[in-house]
Amino acid sequence: MSLSINTNNSAMVALESLNATTSSLDATENTVSTGQKVATAKDGPATYAIAQQMNGNIAGLSAVSDGLSFAASTLSTTASAVSNILSTLQLLQTAVTGLGDNQGDPTALTQTSDEINGYLDQINTFARNATVNGVNLLTTQSDSNNANGGTGTSGPVTASSMIYVTSLQGSTNTITNVTNGTAGVGSVIKTLVGTASSDTTTLTDVLGLSSKMTAGESFVGGSGTGINAFVSGTGTATSLSGTSLPALILIVQNAITAMTDAASTLATNAKVVDGMSSYSSNLSDSLTSGVGALTDADMAAESAKLTSLQTKQQLAISSLSVAKSSSQNILSLFR
Repeated sequence: MSLSINTNNSAMVALESLNATTSSLDATENTVSTGQKVATAKDGPATYAIAQQMNGNIAGLSAVSDGLSFAASTLSTTASAVSNILSTLQLLQTAVTGLGDNQGDPTALTQTSDEINGYLDQINTFARNATVNGVNLLTTQSDSNNANGGTGTSGPVTASSMIYVTSLQGSTNTITNVTNGTAGVGSVIKTLVGTASSDTTTLTDVLGLSSKMTAGESFVGGSGTGINAFVSGTGTATSLSGTSLPALILIVQNAITAMTDAASTLATNAKVVDGMSSYSSNLSDSLTSGVGALTDADMAAESAKLTSLQTKQQLAISSLSVAKSSSQNILSLFR
């Protein structure tokens, strides 16, 4: 190879090698610092696009999980209220059955009527307070709001049925309120209590235990228009309001059956929500693992590569230094 002071081919080759090594070293250092082999679209357009779509699905699943947690909380609160209502209904059946022993004693009849009124208020209170994040599944919106310091649609309850998202595609599931006589447990209550279900202001109205109640009304200390389904007369009870004691007992038994069905429906929905929550969590983990497989760097390999490139860079710098000095050798030819 000829010697020239104008063109130093060796230096150009050494410089190209140094530039290539430095470029690879920069990329490796970026990979090591981020922990990702595909951190931007420039690193791999197709892989980056797929990873971002999967990350979007992970974010969507997070929102689905939040909704399922809310649904689970609502169902748990409602199930607790239903359990208390069932316990109260059992006490109510005892009191109603005892009416048969008090028909000849106005004082005892009045006392039992007051006891029944207390149980009815208890049932309505449990239903009105079973509210989570503005949703109540056991009584009407106006009833709960009026009982808790609001009026009509203004108050703690903003929805009387619960809708929650079950999938990334936006599929939803609805749990209807028990006062809705057209679907779900509400239709069962309507079938069991018959024409009494035409009054749907409060839960006791829906169950046929009372009628004509106004929203938020209570029997004990109240001054509303509600009528006890078991004893006739205002102030001092005068007689049984039903045609016979067995018919009155049947009203309570139907109410117990209806609320038992409500408890069963809530438990079924809770199982569904738990199953979807578990599936959503597993799917999110799978997607996260998939994104990692696409974008995460093998840090052991990158560490070895980094050491190798640093060595190559030092060698390239040395080679460039040697190549640059070759033109100085020309001077020795003229001495």
